[in-house]
Amino acid sequence: MKSALIVYGTRTGTAAATAQEIAEEFQRLGVEVKVADAKKEKVESIDQYDLVVVGSGIQMGKWTGEADSFLKRFRKELKEKSVALYVNCGSAAEAMNVGKPEVAANAREKYLEEKAARHGLTPVALGFFGAIYDFNRMPWIMRKGMEHERPKLAAAYRETAPGVYDTRDLEGIKAWARGLVG
Repeated sequence: MKSALIVYGTRTGTAAATAQEIAEEFQRLGVEVKVADAKKEKVESIDQYDLVVVGSGIQMGKWTGEADSFLKRFRKELKEKSVALYVNCGSAAEAMNVGKPEVAANAREKYLEEKAARHGLTPVALGFFGAIYDFNRMPWIMRKGMEHERPKLAAAYRETAPGVYDTRDLEGIKAWARGLVG
């Protein structure tokens, strides 16, 4: 693989941070990569890319509209490409769902497998990654709803900055990216 496009949709920045982690791993392996925020940059063509990675954050049980629109817009072309999908989702954080593996399994199926099927895609890989919770930037209503989860976050995950908890497995994300290249 010589070139890859990573397109993401994000509400809180987690999918953007994950796209950057994937891009850095691709570059380290010698892959030319372009990263595009689906909200800010309109991709005109995917013809020149060997691999297209599309990612989204999940909020209120949904992909971002911009990432979903990208999948719809390039539906036909993506069927002819190597495609990988990823989501950043709180359900992927194992420590938040101790003893409930079905939470992650159901979320993975809904947000990745069903999304791929809905667009007629057969991805080469599906990435299911945790989220970053920033209590400083959350909308008030979301912060209020998440406040009861904060002690679990604090007990299980490193606080990367005051009020910010990263539940992503960064080594897992890098390994996933290496698998796409290898």
